[in-house]
Amino acid sequence: MTDSFIPLNYNPPDDEAVVKSAQAFRERMNTRRSVRLFSSRQVPVQVIESVIMTAASAPSGANKQPWTFCLIGDPVIKEKIREAAEKEEYENYHGRMSDEWLKDLEKFKTDWHKEFLTEAPWLIVLFKKAYDVSKNESRAKNYYVNESVGIAAGFLIAAIHMAGLVTLTHTPSPMNFLQHILGRPENERPFLLLPVGYPAEGVTVPDINRKSIDEVLVRY
Repeated sequence: MTDSFIPLNYNPPDDEAVVKSAQAFRERMNTRRSVRLFSSRQVPVQVIESVIMTAASAPSGANKQPWTFCLIGDPVIKEKIREAAEKEEYENYHGRMSDEWLKDLEKFKTDWHKEFLTEAPWLIVLFKKAYDVSKNESRAKNYYVNESVGIAAGFLIAAIHMAGLVTLTHTPSPMNFLQHILGRPENERPFLLLPVGYPAEGVTVPDINRKSIDEVLVRY
């Protein structure tokens, strides 16, 4: 948020170092899995603050940084969030979701129960700012909000994994209850809810395959 420029202070690594770094990061991220069962083991708040600030370093339209991260550790608030989320999810699984959608979810054995919302030591709720509000109540436009907040979410998930923790991208629909429970202003809309912590002992995850490079990459 400045009109001045500073040196990048970038020292280009050699090609071999770039290859090794890229490969190492790819291999580390390839071990990332969504987890629904969490340990009660506590995570220092400094760790969560660090991964959030990593997410906040993401690029954004005109550097407006149109996001707010809400960190919830209070058991009472987590219980309220779970109750509201399960209410919406029950409706989703009993009428809102199409038969095709439900069929696609069968292999994951999910349902409307969301125990992870109270089991995980931390919840992070990412809000997008449709616009900013100044101290004199005037509105300032934000640009490419969904794209910017989506990139920040990707940074956050990567940072959580690199820290040795696990998470799950949870998007109960609709999510307006998060705005009310957390008392967020009108210009903020819930974008993503992530439980964060250590996996439960002996936890298992679905046996899935990721698409190959030929399925996701087109060369020109």
